[in-house]
Amino acid sequence: MQNISLDSYSTLNTLVSGGRKVSFYDLNKLPGNPGRLPYCLRILLENLLRNEDGRAVNARDIEMLLNWDPQAVPDHEISFAPARVILQDFTGVPSVVDLAVMRDAMADLGKNPSLINPLVPVDLVIDHSVQVDSYGRADSVDENVRKEFERNRERYNFLKWGQEAFSNFRVVPPATGIIHQVNLEFLARVVFEREIDGQLFAYPDTLVGTDSHTTMINGLGVLGWGVGGIEAEAAMLGQPISMLIPQVVGVRLDGQLRDGVTATDLVLTVVEALRREGVVGKLVEFFGPGVPELSLADRATLSNMSPEYGATCAIFPVDAKSLQYLEQTGREKQQVSLVDDYCKAQGLFLDDASVEADYSSVVEINLSDIELSISGPRRPQDRISLSRSAESFNKLLDSEKPGIGAGGDRNELRDGSVVIAAITSCTNTSNPSVMIGAGLVAKKAVEAGLRSKPWVKTSLGPGSRVVTEYLRKAGLDKYLDQLGFNNVGYGCTTCIGNSGPLPEKVAGKVREENLFVCSVLSGNRNFEGRISPDVKANYLASPPLVIAYALAGNMDFDFESDPVGCDSEGREIFMRDIWPGSEEIERVMAEAVTSEQFKEVYSDVFTGTPAWREIDSPKGQRFEWAGDSTYIRRPSFFEGLKSEPDPLTDIEGGRVLVMLGDSVTTDHISPAGSIPAESPAGRYLLENGVSISEFNSYGSRRGNHEVMVRGTFANIRLRNKLVPGIEGGYTRLPGDDSVLSVFDAAERYRQRGEALLVIAGKDYGCGSSRDWAAKGTSLLGVRAVIAESYERIHRSNLIGMGVLPLQFAEGESAESLELSGLETYSIKGIGEELAPGAFLTVGVEGDSGNFEFQVLVRIDTPNELDYYRHGGILHYVLRNS
Repeated sequence: MQNISLDSYSTLNTLVSGGRKVSFYDLNKLPGNPGRLPYCLRILLENLLRNEDGRAVNARDIEMLLNWDPQAVPDHEISFAPARVILQDFTGVPSVVDLAVMRDAMADLGKNPSLINPLVPVDLVIDHSVQVDSYGRADSVDENVRKEFERNRERYNFLKWGQEAFSNFRVVPPATGIIHQVNLEFLARVVFEREIDGQLFAYPDTLVGTDSHTTMINGLGVLGWGVGGIEAEAAMLGQPISMLIPQVVGVRLDGQLRDGVTATDLVLTVVEALRREGVVGKLVEFFGPGVPELSLADRATLSNMSPEYGATCAIFPVDAKSLQYLEQTGREKQQVSLVDDYCKAQGLFLDDASVEADYSSVVEINLSDIELSISGPRRPQDRISLSRSAESFNKLLDSEKPGIGAGGDRNELRDGSVVIAAITSCTNTSNPSVMIGAGLVAKKAVEAGLRSKPWVKTSLGPGSRVVTEYLRKAGLDKYLDQLGFNNVGYGCTTCIGNSGPLPEKVAGKVREENLFVCSVLSGNRNFEGRISPDVKANYLASPPLVIAYALAGNMDFDFESDPVGCDSEGREIFMRDIWPGSEEIERVMAEAVTSEQFKEVYSDVFTGTPAWREIDSPKGQRFEWAGDSTYIRRPSFFEGLKSEPDPLTDIEGGRVLVMLGDSVTTDHISPAGSIPAESPAGRYLLENGVSISEFNSYGSRRGNHEVMVRGTFANIRLRNKLVPGIEGGYTRLPGDDSVLSVFDAAERYRQRGEALLVIAGKDYGCGSSRDWAAKGTSLLGVRAVIAESYERIHRSNLIGMGVLPLQFAEGESAESLELSGLETYSIKGIGEELAPGAFLTVGVEGDSGNFEFQVLVRIDTPNELDYYRHGGILHYVLRNS
């Protein structure tokens, strides 16, 4: 460990790139050896150097990072100022709604509304709204896009207003691609340049995004991660991201992938290994001799699923393959040269001369050990070797329906049938090797006379139009079409829950016979209730394996011993007969994927389709809210906002709204999928004249707080311990055995003036960076959450909405304390003495007696405490603008 002081230093330097003189803050001019720091910390160090102002960033912060101790428990707060922000429409619409209402609030406070404006570049990619209504047809993509515009015209109107009303704000229209793939293929710069006082400066491209999988760009050497919409909005408005100097876990890659093994199999193995290691809140960095063996697309696949193993980011340094990728994807030569020149001058370029950095711990992964895998049935980290997938599923089915077993005719819809097979999600559709691999499996299957099973809903949602171009050039699109994997739209589709309804014949039998059916998707999320309300088990798999499962039609299928079908002469065809080798995939890729495809597709990316261009959006600095809108409503977050916050107070007479177990995801808290007619949100829409066929999804209704608060804790698979044996958004009140919706219960508590709590187990809030999981919690009247541990983004979001995150003391839990959730709770010490990392006393009064226990305040930094005192980060920004 170093012990370096920066009493006097100057790091400003220049380089020449493309004939231009460029200034930069040179890490090599710092004392000591900054090259020992992991690549990701060197980027943070440059960020501190460039933004040092004596207030948000001071010399002490730089010294602490230079003196980084890999083993130290994080305890020093620094401020990270991202170069840009990226949004998708499910999270972007509520972010723009918040900015619009903040302009109103500024006017109400007598301030200039135009002060609410992004100070850094913001890109919003509309990719989460297309649903798989039509599939298996040549015109499916056109039909789905048509319905997308019908359902979402009001939302798109609003986003177009935002594009005009705010500066530094661009919108990538619908039917273009998935946010992370568009970011990887087009938006990312790797190195930014900006003129300041007539001087051209270069610095690393960094970002935060309102989607957990923002980390995908780490594969290109760009530091960024997912945050909640609330935190992203603050970053847009010039607030730095507050963080503790983190620990960094190094993942050493050795060897190379065996023939036929895919990047998907690798990432599912890494997810399993790093969840076991425990990397929540840490940065992950890949290094070792196996790194050069991975293509840029393979690296992006690994980085994409960082949220699934819980890391803040998962980064690869810039190297020769990064430059090759920039060239292949059509970046300007001057930009590629700048990346090359800057990263080498700054010591941020990985080559044979690079010295291995220090890490807090190291995880070893041998690429040659990776085998074909799937993950499921409910969590991405639950990897299953394909060789034992049938055995694993049969055990699952026996536990869910004892004594039944899959059994039966494999040519009929039954327990264990795969009813959804979807090639979807940026995780894999951005990777030409697995997409070409899927196309080759389809080609060999069709040529052998095989077909997808008739009960399987098949779909292909390309991550960008480039995918369509190279599949077409390779001549593989027609084979995918013949198996029913026609293009259904350029968007997130099934992975976000936009799988659309199952065919009525299939859905009817599933419901009538209570069949335990499955989905297989090439996505990153397989949480309960996310993919389809009719599907009980969801499995993640590579695109080629998705094709294989569509052919098999059943999860209890053994691909080693069971044939996937017979050819025209009656010979049995096994998966090994149609599985392409790595050399074959590489050969087809070399012929089919060209730089011209990327240049052509992205040449007019912001123009959009005729349907987008025809939208006539409103004008003006402030948005004119429509009182009868069921999509875009003025939220209530800032009603009655005072120029100064009210003082913090203890919680007295608190009641538990829901009591939850481990691994409760943000999908459980705030679902994104379909809205049941009988739910509080469904009733609200019906009462406001919306027909069931026009409900759309929770995700698309995030611009309406009335829908979203009613949808909080409304997941159909939620298990609330206050109502054992019942799944869904239900709870009960103390002294009352009747079961009612969580929303209706919260309304009763509100009428009584009683404060609300949530009690949960480990990893509370894992999954998507869903700000509505915190917003809805706040609007229900929840003042504090007590959990055994938190996922990083949701903990931050709770603070950002003025909800206090508390953590049980080590070794304690609701079970060990024998809490029923029906007691009355008090929490002392929330006043002026509240401090990051403090312990508070919780008092419990119940039928079995009174007692107290200690909880840890999971406000981790002074900045977070400021946000909490103001009732939320946006309230803080408004009062300080």
